[in-house]
Amino acid sequence: MDQPRVPRGISSGAQFAQRHRSEPGVSLPAAEWPSIAYEEKQWEAQHDPAQSRRQRLRARGPYQAAIVPNIANANPAISGQAAALVEEATIETVRFDRDLGDDTAPFAALLLRSESAASSQIENLTVGAKRIALAQLGDRSSSNAALAASNISAMVAAVDLADNLDETNILAMHRALMAGSEPEMAGRYRTEAVWIGGNSPHAAMFVPPSHERVPQDMEDLISFMQRDDIPALTQAAIAHAQFETIHPFPDGNGRTGRALVGSMLRNKGVTEKVTIPVSSGLLTDTKAYFDALGAFREGQIEPIVEMFAESTFRATANGRQLAEDIRIIRQEIYTGFGRTPGEGLKWAIELIVREPAITAQMLSDTAGQSSSAAYRNIDRLEQLGALKLSGHINGHRVWVAPKVIEALDNFASRAGRRARG
Repeated sequence: MDQPRVPRGISSGAQFAQRHRSEPGVSLPAAEWPSIAYEEKQWEAQHDPAQSRRQRLRARGPYQAAIVPNIANANPAISGQAAALVEEATIETVRFDRDLGDDTAPFAALLLRSESAASSQIENLTVGAKRIALAQLGDRSSSNAALAASNISAMVAAVDLADNLDETNILAMHRALMAGSEPEMAGRYRTEAVWIGGNSPHAAMFVPPSHERVPQDMEDLISFMQRDDIPALTQAAIAHAQFETIHPFPDGNGRTGRALVGSMLRNKGVTEKVTIPVSSGLLTDTKAYFDALGAFREGQIEPIVEMFAESTFRATANGRQLAEDIRIIRQEIYTGFGRTPGEGLKWAIELIVREPAITAQMLSDTAGQSSSAAYRNIDRLEQLGALKLSGHINGHRVWVAPKVIEALDNFASRAGRRARG
């Protein structure tokens, strides 16, 4: 029987070793994790004629902004039960990567697309797979679809840049995410206060640290991410929570922070070939996810670690179902031709199960086919029902693969089914 590889940060037994590097800096008891503190900051609100007098009065004066503790040398000690859960989730992740990565079908692209869509949905950017696929080809009729398509670009950047967990690459992920919608802020740390909830920092649920603290806070976080003495999934969960607490960007923090998880798992050797759609697992219970982030800020790390572990099981189960659906679709297309298709047609089939919206130019570029050959192969797939003409984008005819779109939407539907309390 195949044995899963052992990525960095996973023990050979049932319990993770709780090690702490001997370095200068913060020294904490094994069971303690630092919680945030607060400082008073001054606030000058911009005049908003739409606000009532009461609202304007409430938005005046100083407010309390978080001070994020340094964690570069902190010891993330968790209970034996939580550690066992993390180890089981890590092994399942490795098996998932092995099983789907070794398949000849292009699941890596579909899983990355699904993770991006689920991450966007957590931010209430809900849009169907067809619109996202069309947005990737340049359709701008749906702003939500354009944002979700940008998230795919951020995920691609996260995978491509996984070899180096540093500031330059984190900024590059954010740039890939925001360049299309907010180019002036893309790839730049914020230079003003932000808050979560409410119409001012006074009424907010949480106010991240002042922008002056962001560069140092991120430097500390990156040092934590670069350690190799922490179980990978535990480290990724804590790094994500710390990133969301710092909130380094004016917008796009949630999507960038979740893309960073995929980058970390790739960097630590947990995944090698595919992206684990962790966001699809988090999407099942977003309240618990946000509650776990709140608990982290109070010095409790187990809720977010357990949340990520449990989400991994849901994500891999959903991902396996998507893979099976795509295998069936792919086989039905091959069977529909009655005989083994030629190489040119095979290229077309493999393209549409990876990219559910295509142009003839895409097929020509991918397969090295002439334009006329690409159109002939698309016509044959259209006659079979595997492709359907969807319209024109930027002067090019676009076809979609209805069954692949349906499989992606079914994945999103399963992910969006809320857990019952």
